[in-house]
Amino acid sequence: MDWEFTGDRPIWQQIIDQLTLRILKGEYAPGERLPGVRELAAQAGVNPNTMQRAMAQLEADGLATGSRTSGRTVTRDAAVIEAAAKARARAAVLQCLRILGELGYTPEDAYVFIKEELNHE
Repeated sequence: MDWEFTGDRPIWQQIIDQLTLRILKGEYAPGERLPGVRELAAQAGVNPNTMQRAMAQLEADGLATGSRTSGRTVTRDAAVIEAAAKARARAAVLQCLRILGELGYTPEDAYVFIKEELNHE
């Protein structure tokens, strides 16, 4: 598992983003047991406390459930996963619209750009 970190945000937040994306893409399937905190921390090259903080947030977000005896698993609730995927997609669209707006383009222009790109595939 490749981990990439930048200096613009705290590492634990970037870990949350990367683990969330892996769940949303199905790399960790609903109900699948997640690797342990120490294992993930070693893979990512971070302190176990940093990984624990990220994993606790995944639980708070509803994407993972924890048990003292069996570790953490990905939620089995498909609606939670779908809602998280839609929220992430909407955030990407808003970021795109913000950038285009900074360049002087309108949302209608963005729609035209998207249609043009889809026609080039």
